[in-house]
Amino acid sequence: MPDGGAYDPGMNAPVPPLQPPTGPWLARAGLRWWRMLRFVALMLALSLSRSSYRGALWPLLARQIVSATVPNLLWFVLLAALASLVITRIVVVTALSYGLSRFALEMVIRVLVLELIPLAAAFFVAIRYALPAGAEIARMRRLGELDALRQQGLDPAQHALLPRVLAGVFAVLTLAAAAGLVALLLAYVVAHGLSPWGVPGYVRTVGQVLSPTVALVFMLKTLFFSIAVALIPPASAMADTPRRGRTGPELQGLFRMLAVMVLVELGSLMVNYI
Repeated sequence: MPDGGAYDPGMNAPVPPLQPPTGPWLARAGLRWWRMLRFVALMLALSLSRSSYRGALWPLLARQIVSATVPNLLWFVLLAALASLVITRIVVVTALSYGLSRFALEMVIRVLVLELIPLAAAFFVAIRYALPAGAEIARMRRLGELDALRQQGLDPAQHALLPRVLAGVFAVLTLAAAAGLVALLLAYVVAHGLSPWGVPGYVRTVGQVLSPTVALVFMLKTLFFSIAVALIPPASAMADTPRRGRTGPELQGLFRMLAVMVLVELGSLMVNYI
């Protein structure tokens, strides 16, 4: 099979390589996004299939989850803890100077926990895992390694692509949850010290900020961030045909991922504050 051939799920026979889209710019962009949406639909369908977690597929998934999460968890939590201490201290001191101390913790939770940490977790996983994974998939496709898996009777989507996608989703959710908990604990320590007497008031403040609607938007936003980070780089690697002198699939995947994340963030802000 020619190098760079397209993967056609459910087909054992070789298929022709993807051809660079031709025609007007809008038609070319639409075709690329259509290819990516087909890949996204395939990954979502496989992620809901029990056969994707059986036999030899489970060790492959576990290995990718460990690779995506464990090396990044400690460093991200430490960086998030340091940033939380600095930001919380600045907000608390500033609020005290203006007589607005009762709003300080609420502002910290809204800005830090609900907005900055999910975005930072998504970027951290994208840089440390998802974008390199997309580049690796592009290399495997270019060198014919995906076709070699098919020739061995294995499904490249289940054995090479899906584990990396699910690992990226798991890593973003894990990093955001761990850093959010650490930020909440540090915010309490900065505001009340180690005294247990401020716990009831602090819990009440957190509950007032995390109303059912805000909590639902926060969870959906973090989930959509994780899906964008995990899916768009490999989708770009599988959908694009690199051409000399043009932006490579890896950089194109980064631009598309940023565009989707901006849309998700704008949507969450509109729901919460408009």
